[in-house]
Amino acid sequence: MRRQLLAATLAVAALALAPTLAACTPGGSMSEPTPSASSSTRPPFQTATPGPVAPTGTPTDVPQARWDALVADLSARGVTSTPTLVSAEAVTFSDGSLGCASPGQSYTQALVDGMRVVVTADDQTYDYRFGSDDTPKLCTR
Repeated sequence: MRRQLLAATLAVAALALAPTLAACTPGGSMSEPTPSASSSTRPPFQTATPGPVAPTGTPTDVPQARWDALVADLSARGVTSTPTLVSAEAVTFSDGSLGCASPGQSYTQALVDGMRVVVTADDQTYDYRFGSDDTPKLCTR
């Protein structure tokens, strides 16, 4: 009884694998992919945002501690003029990159409540991100 069951199982397996094995042997038939009748009208996938991103969060005031940290960071970068606030918004970022990922870096995969603060100084625009603390991250993409 066991031999008959084993023989039947092997026969079914051989029949199931026969088309696959035939396609892999020299001279075997293999179906060609059929071209799609409709071509895609979608634009190519972009991996980075081209240029500055428009505000998307809730407008808010910049706490003094964060403003002071931002001014100190600009000073450390050699910016001499007083920054002018362009926008400040409360944002929930999708991960620890704060919406400004660097290639090859790993980030926490958790929602992060923070801020996006855009300022101008010395005829330049600076896009700063804050997470849960008062440490500014300059987004340079």
